[in-house]
Amino acid sequence: MPTTPPRDREQNRMSARVGRYARVGANVGGLAAKLAGARVFGYEVDNEKQAAELAAALGGLKGPLMKVAQLLSTIPDAIPPEYAAELAQLQSDAPPMGWPFVKRRMSAELGRDWQSRFKEFDRAPAAAASLGQVHRAVSQDGAPLACKLQYPDMASAVEADLSQLGLLFSVHRRMQPAIDTREIAQEIGERVREELDYKREAKQIAAYSEIFRDEARIRVPAVHDTLSTGRLLTMNWLEGAPLLSFRDSPLEERNLLAETMFKAWWHPFSHFGMIHGDPHLGNYTVFSQDGAPAGINLLDYGCIRIFPPEFVAGVVDLYRGLLEENEALVVSAYERWGFKGLTRDLIDILNIWARFIYGPLLTDRVRSIADGVKPGEYGRKEAFRVHRALKEKGPVTVPREFVFMDRAAIGLGGVFLHLRAELNFFRLFNEQIESFETATVQGRQSKLLSSVGLIP
Repeated sequence: MPTTPPRDREQNRMSARVGRYARVGANVGGLAAKLAGARVFGYEVDNEKQAAELAAALGGLKGPLMKVAQLLSTIPDAIPPEYAAELAQLQSDAPPMGWPFVKRRMSAELGRDWQSRFKEFDRAPAAAASLGQVHRAVSQDGAPLACKLQYPDMASAVEADLSQLGLLFSVHRRMQPAIDTREIAQEIGERVREELDYKREAKQIAAYSEIFRDEARIRVPAVHDTLSTGRLLTMNWLEGAPLLSFRDSPLEERNLLAETMFKAWWHPFSHFGMIHGDPHLGNYTVFSQDGAPAGINLLDYGCIRIFPPEFVAGVVDLYRGLLEENEALVVSAYERWGFKGLTRDLIDILNIWARFIYGPLLTDRVRSIADGVKPGEYGRKEAFRVHRALKEKGPVTVPREFVFMDRAAIGLGGVFLHLRAELNFFRLFNEQIESFETATVQGRQSKLLSSVGLIP
């Protein structure tokens, strides 16, 4: 009796999509309806209570929308502060697929004889997240492997969740927002869809491998193409310890790790216009030599953002404008970022956030990334100040490039706080932008992306 091929069965199944729409629509749409009623009938809304309800609904749902919610929680005034505080607590801890599901998924990707292509394959996942899970395996020649396997129906789940993202933003629009979120929604949609394409992720790994080819302190996994597909990514397993296990190590060791993290993030951006857009603590491990930490393993490349060189130039110009107190350069930089309709008041408000992000880079001294601030509170006070000021002068449309730039900067700052690092961030940053030229970045980026088959 003929059967439908597994790949076709999972290709955007209508039933999966309809079910997803129903659950997400009920959770988010219900909250939007409550707020609409409050506005019509004039009664007060308990933001903290509603935020907790939304977080509970999204946390139970798991999957792509939870990933989106976590991202939104890092952007000043993309959603109300009460919502941001709740959503920041969500963790990408989706329940893993059981062994029967794993076998079916692996058969769909590598064929029914897939197990014969591995010497060993662990039944239980080593890690599970919102879009997929990772299994340890051993190749036929004895090499340890990491197999990143996408959950079934993720294309359906992503499209259903993104279609409801407008409802999540509509919740905020009912509260007189300071920020117009249209560009944010478009950016998030494109990036989350990219994360489903493991062939693209393999190319992004190849790009980072080339960038850090001569950097001994940063390790990038090698991809096994014959054991990879668009929804299965097989890489070398990089042994390492969690970054947070070094919180109580000697300052010298913590500083080494923080300095390596700084380079792992800023070097690709300043030289090639690329950033690792998800600086989550779980995406890094530490490898050691002779009993001491020696460097960082970079583990996840699904969320890599490629920027136009002109945007990179804007980031550098904004830094130089703030450093030199050159207002014309600052304004020009914001315009290169994509901000429009700038007034004196809006520039002053944007400078609040810019001076926070760039602050550690503006003084030539050894310091922490933020004195007296806990990791989970990094940027919260400044975000509140921006929110309050924009309430009076906004709304302002946030350029789409800002989304992942901001998210990554906040995440990276949190890592430095966890490590309690004390570094001269001014010198580290100026080493990366020394002799910066837009045309040079353009040439490097074009050559790199062409060599790995990526389209910016």
